[in-house]
Amino acid sequence: MKKFNLIFLIFFGLLILSCEQRKKPEVEALPPVSPLSQTELSDKIKGLLVGSAIGDAMGAPTEMWPREDIQHTYGWVNGLDSMVREVSPEGIWLANLPGGGTTDDTRWKSLMVDYLAKNEGNTLEADSFAKHIIQVYEAYFSGLKALKPEQTSALERINLKVLWLQEWYKVSLAYRENNLEAYHNALGKFYGGEMVCAGLLYSQAIGLMYPGRAEEAYKKAFELSIFDLGLAKDIGSLSAAMTAAAMTAHGDQNKVLDVLREVDPEGYFSSRLVGRSSYRVLELARAIVAEAKDSTLVDEKLPKENKIPNASIQRAYELLDQNQQDMPFHAAEIHLQVLTAMLFNDFKFAETLIFLTNYGRDNDTTAAIAGAILGAFHGYEKLPKDMREKVLKVNKSHLGIDIEEMADKHYKTIQSLYIWPN
Repeated sequence: MKKFNLIFLIFFGLLILSCEQRKKPEVEALPPVSPLSQTELSDKIKGLLVGSAIGDAMGAPTEMWPREDIQHTYGWVNGLDSMVREVSPEGIWLANLPGGGTTDDTRWKSLMVDYLAKNEGNTLEADSFAKHIIQVYEAYFSGLKALKPEQTSALERINLKVLWLQEWYKVSLAYRENNLEAYHNALGKFYGGEMVCAGLLYSQAIGLMYPGRAEEAYKKAFELSIFDLGLAKDIGSLSAAMTAAAMTAHGDQNKVLDVLREVDPEGYFSSRLVGRSSYRVLELARAIVAEAKDSTLVDEKLPKENKIPNASIQRAYELLDQNQQDMPFHAAEIHLQVLTAMLFNDFKFAETLIFLTNYGRDNDTTAAIAGAILGAFHGYEKLPKDMREKVLKVNKSHLGIDIEEMADKHYKTIQSLYIWPN
């Protein structure tokens, strides 16, 4: 009998303890305290979105043009020029755009800001991102159903939108179906299977959500990089991390560049036989800048027909030419040009974008990426006033893209994630 009572007491005690533990509410982790004031955060967000649009607009008239053609048509580009080019899904959607008009680089920032706002308070994950792209694509596609054969102009406009996201839709659809083989095949054929700069188009908008928290920005961008392969995943995620660091760098370039060495949550540096290819790109960029700025080059004279202002820039371009990939939008090539331009111009905003625009290749994307990171680094108020005002005006009046409204939306999304001291 005593043995039974003892067992009963033990069982009863454990039952009470279990109930008490269930009654205790789970302690939720408090959101982090923001390292920026609300005014600073707003300035950095707007700086990135407008800075990226300025870079996009500078490169848009001559995207993919050979350097000689840029010089022949525009001379040495140092501002925002009108478009002398055809419309295309990834390019401009409106012919004869005035200076300040933009391409898919700005549209991708808008798409990402909408996605992040829609998922405010929820865990950001690849599945919901893929779902958002599917919904945007299908909304565009539904516009085709109401058209009649003679509405050719409307058909052309909608086709631009549909074709812009077509490749992304295929990958997103396979990903959401949780079909590994279908996703593998779709990703393998994404833009011809090239290591394109997919995540680089939008990852800076992710980085804005983590001011001063570069590793967290990297992890989230990596999780959402379902359209990238290998090296491109690392480079796109680093771009988000550099953005996060730039927001709280207070003018210190090293805090941005150190990210490329210190942030490696996926262990790329320990890759067998290869190591971290993205870091070798930084070392190459530094070597190019050092050689281009060598004192022996300064006195060299350029040919009369050359519009490039000095021999140092000419030499930097020649060295970049030696490291071109088969595709101008290869992630490593984009990364090299962005880093070289930022280092060569000491992180100065306008000079960096001018360097990239006149170099050519995928210059609207390189200038948009550099403009985004440097826009977060310097803030909106320090961007060239004439450029920022023109980009805001033209995008709103001609393209229906209200970048100020976009910045406000992103600010509200990010503001809700932090504790704000009085």
